[in-house]
Amino acid sequence: MSAPKLVGLAGSFNRPSKTFALVENIAGLAGEKYGFDNTIYDLTDVGPSLGQALRRDDLDSRAKEVIDDIVNADVLVIGAPTYKGSYPGLFKHLIDLIAPHELRAKPIIITATGGGDRHALMVEHQLRPLFGFFMSHTLPTAVYASDRDFSNYRVSSEPLSKRIGEVIGELAAFFPSRNQALIAAE
Repeated sequence: MSAPKLVGLAGSFNRPSKTFALVENIAGLAGEKYGFDNTIYDLTDVGPSLGQALRRDDLDSRAKEVIDDIVNADVLVIGAPTYKGSYPGLFKHLIDLIAPHELRAKPIIITATGGGDRHALMVEHQLRPLFGFFMSHTLPTAVYASDRDFSNYRVSSEPLSKRIGEVIGELAAFFPSRNQALIAAE
C-alpha cells in the first residue's frame, strides 16, 4: 500500500519564512502520525511564470508540476502570510488557476501567519471561504501564528503546538485505517 500524499503550500516568496516553517512543521508531524509522503512548496518553487499566466496553460513546466501535485494530493496543508488583512495576491492567483472540481472533498488544514494577533481571523474570514468555494473539507481547527510563536523560524510556542496537535488529530476522520495501523505498529 503506497503512502498517501500530503502537499504543503506556503503562499510566500520569502526564504526563510515563518509561513513555510509553520506548514513544514504541521506536515512533518502529520507525516509522522499518518505515514504521509510529504512535499512542501512555496511561491518561489512555483516560479516567475505565475505572475505572467492568465491561464494554467501559460505556466512553465515547473509551475504546472506544483499545481499537479496540489490537485493530486490526498491532503493539503495551506499556509498564507497575512498581507494587509488577507492573503497575498499571487497566492490567490495560484489558487485561481485550479479548477473548482480539483479540490472537491479534499481535506485541507488551513494556516496563516502574521505580525500580531489582530490578523488571527484571517484563517476564518479569508481562507475558509476560499476553500469552501472549492467544496474542500477545511478541518475545524485553523492555525494562526504570530511572530512571537517562532524562534529562529521554528515553532516555539506551547499554545501553537497544542493547536497544531488538535488539527493533526482531526485528520483521523479522513485516514482512520492509517491512524489505527500506525498505532498498532508502535
